[in-house]
Amino acid sequence: MERCQWAGNNEKMQHYHDTVWGVPEYDDQRLFRKLVLDMNQAGLSWQTILNKMTNFDLAYEQFEIEKVAQFDTVKVEALMQDAGIIRNRRKIEAAINNAQKIIEMQTAGLSFADYLWGFTEHQVVDNKISTAKDVPAKTALSDQIAKDLKKRGFKFVGSTTIYAFLQAVGIVNDHEQDCFRYAELTKN
Repeated sequence: MERCQWAGNNEKMQHYHDTVWGVPEYDDQRLFRKLVLDMNQAGLSWQTILNKMTNFDLAYEQFEIEKVAQFDTVKVEALMQDAGIIRNRRKIEAAINNAQKIIEMQTAGLSFADYLWGFTEHQVVDNKISTAKDVPAKTALSDQIAKDLKKRGFKFVGSTTIYAFLQAVGIVNDHEQDCFRYAELTKN
């Protein structure tokens, strides 16, 4: 069975590749979870995040947007002491801030999912990737979304982080064309 090169031989990476990465996501809470995980991955390997996934879910209250939005300085300090997650104050504070921004969007009548998918007219962008070297680090789409998110007050959402996020949540299909998941995800 052919997989994208980045999935390698690691069981956790393969499972993530086979079941999560690139699957279109439309649920605000799951989108928020993935955004926070991708923010935390910045500067690290995805394997590091996968190894800490259960700890992240516990530490961030299963990524319930309303709960994270209410994290206070006591909670931030507790998270800074939690070796089971990435202990980066800027990333922790960005997660809280971004939860608050998503709530603002929802209160204004715009789901986070509709906001994100609206950039592609609710269509998956298929880059028809041949090999891993063809995968860009960022694109005009990720530049546009990152710029708009920052304008809305989101933090830690640079174009490279946003591009990884778009790939992960299926807005962009960057599975290599000979990968078995590419064929599965491009079926109509």
